[in-house]
Amino acid sequence: MNKYGKQIAKRMVLLAATALVSAAVFAQMPQQPGQPQPGQQPGQQPGQQQPGQTPNPSNPQAAPIDGLQPPVSAAEDEAIKGFRDEQDKTKKDQLAQDFVQKYPQSRYLPEIYNWQVRFYYGKGDVEKMEASADRQLALYPNDPQTLAIVGATLPRSWNAGLTQEQKDKRLDKAEKYSQKALDLLPTIPKPEGMPDATFDQLKGETYAMAYSGLGLVAFRRGKFSDAIPNLEKAVKADAQQPDPVNYYVLGKADEQTSHFDDAIAAFTKCAAIPSGMKDTCAHGVEEAKKLGATQLSSPK
Repeated sequence: MNKYGKQIAKRMVLLAATALVSAAVFAQMPQQPGQPQPGQQPGQQPGQQQPGQTPNPSNPQAAPIDGLQPPVSAAEDEAIKGFRDEQDKTKKDQLAQDFVQKYPQSRYLPEIYNWQVRFYYGKGDVEKMEASADRQLALYPNDPQTLAIVGATLPRSWNAGLTQEQKDKRLDKAEKYSQKALDLLPTIPKPEGMPDATFDQLKGETYAMAYSGLGLVAFRRGKFSDAIPNLEKAVKADAQQPDPVNYYVLGKADEQTSHFDDAIAAFTKCAAIPSGMKDTCAHGVEEAKKLGATQLSSPK
């Protein structure tokens, strides 16, 4: 794993971020018999439009997956409670694996997979993260956080053993997921009781990952001019917790397009962030200065 991929473990998603997607996921989950879905009026059938209600095609609800049934046993409810209450992450992951094996058609599977995505992401285990994401998105495809995490991570996780076909497939997937996350984010409602500032921060972090994904995909493809605006949006969206990788790749893209002053600025901001890339970014500042002194700069 190269210097981009090593930063994956540094980008832990806040546990509170679950609340960002819970409103969207819960709205799509099949409910227990007799229990109305969010926004559903008493007596209204699931999916039935209320009188005078205008359909919103930009925020469709996914149809329930065939065979996915509400819990039918107290044991299943007890198992999900145990998973939720467990604080040790390693033990929680084992509980998640046990739950999936014992209840392969549970209505709680998206919650389990969503947690595993963030857990493996935090550990830097890209293979397991992607597998958990694929399972979650197969059930409920409109989770912007999971889409953004995968979109930002795949172009960073790079090694020499990948064939060109594998690289192209990975970049295509990252681009698709990142763009879909950006399309979905404006439709996500703020969960009841969440402060506006917290909701805005969580959305900002997800926007940053999605734009980072698009920028890194363009950079990997050698489309440096396309990478720059997306990376600029990424660092702007996540100003409170800046990602040094975004600044570093932005600096390299600016170098490749002969925007040396911009490259110096990006590397300088990268070097100011406490991270394992501090020395690398400081070196980037000096290199960009040398290039700027010997080559003509191009206007943006």
